[in-house]
Formats: sequence, structure tokens, C-alpha cells
Amino acid sequence: MQDESGKAAAGSPAVAGAAAAQVGAEDSGHLNGHTVTQNGYNPPATPVPQPQFESEVTSPAPTSPLPILREQWEGKYEFLLSCIGYCVGLGNVWRFPYLCYRNGGGVFLIPYFIMLFVTGVPLFLMELSLGQYGAAGPIMVWKCCPLLKGIGIGMICVSTLVCLYYNVIIAWTFYYLGSSFQSPLPWSCDAVANAALCGNSSTGNSSSGKALSPTEIFWNERVLGVVHSEGLHDPGPVRWPLALCLLAAWIIIYLCMLKGIRSSGKVVYVTATFPYFVLIVLIIRGATLQGSLQGIAFYLTPEWDRLANAQVWNDAASQIFYSLGIGVGGLLSMASYNKFDNNVIRDTLIITTGNCLTSFFAGFAIFSILGHMAWRKGVAVGEVADTGPGLAFVAYPEALALLPGSVFWSILFFLMLFMLGVDTLFGNMEGITTAVLDEFPQLRQNTLHKSLFLGALCFCFYLMGLLLVTDGGIYWFTLIDSFSTSFGLIIITLFMCIGISFFYGVNQFCQDIIDMICHCPPWCTKVLLYFKACWTFFTPFLLLFILSYIFIEMYNTSLRYGSYVYPRWGKALGVCMGAACCLQILIWAIVAIYKETGTLKDRFQKTIQPLNSWRVNNMNSTRRVEEHMEPERVEAPFTVTLTDADFTAMTWDTGSEA
Repeated sequence: MQDESGKAAAGSPAVAGAAAAQVGAEDSGHLNGHTVTQNGYNPPATPVPQPQFESEVTSPAPTSPLPILREQWEGKYEFLLSCIGYCVGLGNVWRFPYLCYRNGGGVFLIPYFIMLFVTGVPLFLMELSLGQYGAAGPIMVWKCCPLLKGIGIGMICVSTLVCLYYNVIIAWTFYYLGSSFQSPLPWSCDAVANAALCGNSSTGNSSSGKALSPTEIFWNERVLGVVHSEGLHDPGPVRWPLALCLLAAWIIIYLCMLKGIRSSGKVVYVTATFPYFVLIVLIIRGATLQGSLQGIAFYLTPEWDRLANAQVWNDAASQIFYSLGIGVGGLLSMASYNKFDNNVIRDTLIITTGNCLTSFFAGFAIFSILGHMAWRKGVAVGEVADTGPGLAFVAYPEALALLPGSVFWSILFFLMLFMLGVDTLFGNMEGITTAVLDEFPQLRQNTLHKSLFLGALCFCFYLMGLLLVTDGGIYWFTLIDSFSTSFGLIIITLFMCIGISFFYGVNQFCQDIIDMICHCPPWCTKVLLYFKACWTFFTPFLLLFILSYIFIEMYNTSLRYGSYVYPRWGKALGVCMGAACCLQILIWAIVAIYKETGTLKDRFQKTIQPLNSWRVNNMNSTRRVEEHMEPERVEAPFTVTLTDADFTAMTWDTGSEA
């Protein structure tokens, strides 16, 4: 008591004012049983400041307690690299190049960039701005519109499904990475076990009547074991080598996220930059190979008539969503750890442009080597190109096996795939953990409890993921992959766009962005006019188009993996997965309306109004703390002016207390 009172007395008026500005969180406005009032701020709300006994002033202040301060990125580069690593994932390497050549080569870039600037960039900016302004995760951030809290819960459902199967890809990568240290590579023709297979020089897949290549046999028999399963109904036993790889993958994720963004923010300096180094090396190496120009020409040759095909536009839009990670909650969560005055528009343009250019240039690395592979085998590039896991784990390993020094190139390639996958999983896991920590903020202060929660979460994901590393696990993997980010994700982002634009108010949202950018340059204001038009008209229209096409395609086409056609009950199960995510919006909207009072119209009006804690939720900025305090400081109908006598009395009281 003596030390604290002595420090307070030495500060005189300056310290008294500073104490009042600290929101009263540590009772710094109280001085040895006396209440210091300044500029009309009187925490106990007594009409006249007068000496009080200590027992009388220990009553809780009427103001609501402040939220626990959240972590922040230690530098803006950590946030940028984390977002780039989250967006630049496996889809950039195996999905975009395939979609590009399947949909008309270079002409695919036209719908791709149109969809990027009309849907991708506006929704990306919306998520970053919402998370940064609210300083909250996917669920808590909907204090701005409680009716739409289900959007955040739906995002967590989607992110859970993605995390469930995405780390299985990392487990496959681990398996191939370990196998790459063998010389010769176990899937190459130089391996003794493959001598007979390579003798007939046949390629392709079994569905076309051709014999399987060594890489396909390694993938289907050694890695997946899918030849021992009859389909979705027959998962078979767990493949323990893959189960151990999956366990190692989750342990690495756990260790990297153990200290939150302060640990994962350091890891991304390596995981987000190393893939670019590998891509540059592969592009240079591919350019020196015979037949590489044939592959590049196949990749970029335009077919202009494809622009009239709705499938091309749907593929472009789906790739934007898949690549940028919109609507999953990862972007929103990572932005919530930003400083309040971070320039979110600049970051959006940097990240989205960098991500899409990465996808484009990754195609050169992929197809230059696939062109060499086609030249070596004397076939067309289209016969060696594939999509999805087939490109990353069948076609590309086979191409690597044909290169001089194949062991080195294989290790480098799968190390790149591992880091691409880990970065993306960081973002998805961050969305889940941030949402839970916002709901239970006491976990942020208790390191042990936070570590136990993260460990339990990773272990639960591991146990659920064991289904995907069985003999028939690839069938379940394909099912979850096909429906987890399908129509459910589009519906979630559609309601997010409509909710912010029409319920919260697009003008208010743009003003919030301007408030965050303290000195908003003129170009920012002009760019916001474009985003305002997208949020209110163009983006919802295109999302409805994509959603309609997905439903039509889902009804008319069967889900397949290779020659296996999924049964009707399997497809229905996938539809239920997607429906469970988007139905959260309706369920929690009904709950929000039920909790209010009045007529149905009154209840609806109340649920679309921001909560009182929305505008003061962000405590990452000193300026915001002061703005938060301003309404609380004017509680008395008059202003108290401290005189010298007041400070003399305070000093005398302090001395007597000592």
C-alpha cells in the first residue's frame, strides 16, 4: 500500500489523469480509499467527490469488464506471409494447371481474372476487414449482426471438414518424402521390382484397358491400398504406415501452433518462402529439358470457343474460392490479430495478386516437366496430365523419376508440397482455435489449459482421420473433398456478403474500413466505391450463378473416383455434409430471434442491430481504448475541477495512511 500510494502521489495531476485513462481495469482510479475524479469521470457515479471509506469504494464499477487483450502479430510481414502461405496451397500446384489446360489453356485466364476481381478480391477484403475491425474470430465477430451468428458456426463446420482430410494429404506427402530417400526411387523403372512393368512401356490407367504404370501401382497398392477395398462401404483395416505419417503430421501442426500466432508467425518465414524457391528451381530445370516447350504450349494454347461454356466460368470461380480460402474462417481469424490501423486494402491487393500469380507460374514448372515426360514416352501431354492427387502423386513423381538426379528432385518437390500443405492447415486450424478462445477467453491467459485444448483438438482430428488412411480411405477422402467446399461454402459466403451489405450496411462497413486506415489516401476511397458496387450487386449475382450451376451439375453427374461410381447413399451423405454447414445460418437465426422480445418484426430489427460491445470490441489500438472510454467519462452532469487544495489533501491522506 505504501509503495503504490507513494507512486501515485508523486505523479500528481499527470498520474491521476493517466490512471483515469486506463479504463479502471486495475482500479488505478482509486487512491487509498479515495476516488480521483478528472474531467467529469467518476467511476462510482457519486454526485460530489468526497472522502470515502475503503469498504465503500470496493464495490464493482457499473461499467462492463473489458475483454481480455488478444495477441498481435509482431510484424506486418508475419501476417502477410501467413496469409500468402494460407492461400498458396496444394491447389496452386495440382488444381490450377489442370483446370487451365482443361478449359481452353490461356483463354481460361480471362474468366479466372474476372472472377478474381469480381468475387475473390471483394470477399477477401470483406473477411479481412471484418476480422480486423472486430478483433474477433468467426463466431464472436458477428456481434455486428447477431442474426447471422450461424455464418461463423458454419465456417467452423467447413473448416473442420477441411482439416479432417487436408492433413491426410500431408501424410501422403510424408510417405513419399520418406520413400524419396531410396535410390533408385521405388516407383521408377530403374527399381528391380518394376523391370517387368516397364518392359511393356504401357501407360495410362486400368479403366482405359491399359496396364498400370509403376507410379500408379505404387500409389494404389503401396500407399493407398485401394485395391483391397470394394468401395465406400468397405473401408478395410487402417494402413499403419500412413497412420504413423498422419500422427507425425498432427504433432508438427501442434508444435507449430503451441504458442499461437507467436510461434506459427515465425514458422511461416520458412514454410511460406521455401515453396517459391523450389518453384523457381523447377522452372529453370524444366526449361532445360527436351520437350518442355511442348508441355508449355499445351498449357497455354487458347481455345476461344470455351468462353461460351458455363463449365469454364464455374471452374474459374471454384478455383478462386479454393485457392484464396474464402468463407472458411481462416482469413477472418488471422486478420483479427492485426493492429487496428493496418491498411487492409493494401494487404488484400498484395495477397490476392501474389496468390494468383503463383498459381499461374506454378503451371510452367508443372507442364514443362510433364512435356519432357510426354516426349520421353512418345505420347501427347494430355495422356500424362491428371488432376487432383493424381497429378501430385502419380504423374509428377513419374516425371521426376525420368530426370537426372531424380532422388534430389523428388525430395525437393515433396518437401515443397509438405510446406504448402502445412501453411494452409495453419489457417484452417487458426479459424477453429480462435473461435473457441473467443468463446472461452480465460484459455488465453492459462497457457497449460490452452495447450491441453490444442492437443485434444489435434488428437480428435487424428482419430477421425484414421478412417481416411484405411484401404478404402481414398473413397471417403474424395467424398469429403467434393462436398466440404461445395454448395455449403458458397451459401455461407453469399449470406456473409448480403448480411454485411444490407443488414449491417455497406456504407457503414466502408466507413469502418476508412476508420481503420487512419490516413486513408485518395486511391483507397476510390477503390472502396468499386468494392461497394461488388458487395451490393455483382458479387451476390455471380455467387447465385455459381450456386445454381453447382446444383445442376450435382444432380446430373455422378460422383466418381477412377472407375468407381459412388452409390446414391454415399452422394446423399456428401450432400448432408454440405447442408449441415449452411443450415447453421438458419438454426442460429431462429435462436437469435427467439431470444428477443416483441413482435416478429421487432425481433428481426433487434437482431440485425450491432451489440453495444461491437464498437468497443477492438482493444488492439490505443486510440480505440481512448474512444471506448470517452462515453464512460461523462457520467456526471457537471465537471469537477481539481485545485491545489485537492492535491494537498491527497498527499496528506497518503502520508497519514503510511
